[in-house]
Amino acid sequence: MRRIFLLAGVVMALASPAAMAQSIGGDYTVEGTNLDGSSYGGTAKIVLTSETTCEIYWTTGPSTSEGICMRNGNAFSAGYVMGEAIGLVIYQVMEDGSMEGLWTIAGQTGSGTEKLTPQ
Repeated sequence: MRRIFLLAGVVMALASPAAMAQSIGGDYTVEGTNLDGSSYGGTAKIVLTSETTCEIYWTTGPSTSEGICMRNGNAFSAGYVMGEAIGLVIYQVMEDGSMEGLWTIAGQTGSGTEKLTPQ
């Protein structure tokens, strides 16, 4: 009997993070730094396509970009197209629902930063 309670406790502990994971779909405020260190701001919209996949759309100043995205636990990444440039962003999903990440563009050196805050 003791083993059953112990096993049940382990299962509940492992299931809790997944059960408590918040949805990432919705509208966000964007704050970031470009590859040259200058800052930018704007908005992003994440549209869920399954429990782990999504589409993402950014508007930052006069630029727009769109991509596909995926979540795995507190890791969230997106491949995107901005004009003819192809980029990648990797975020950490924070407890408050915001996401903090690094991004880059193919053919460029270095990385920028970006924070998405739920609206």
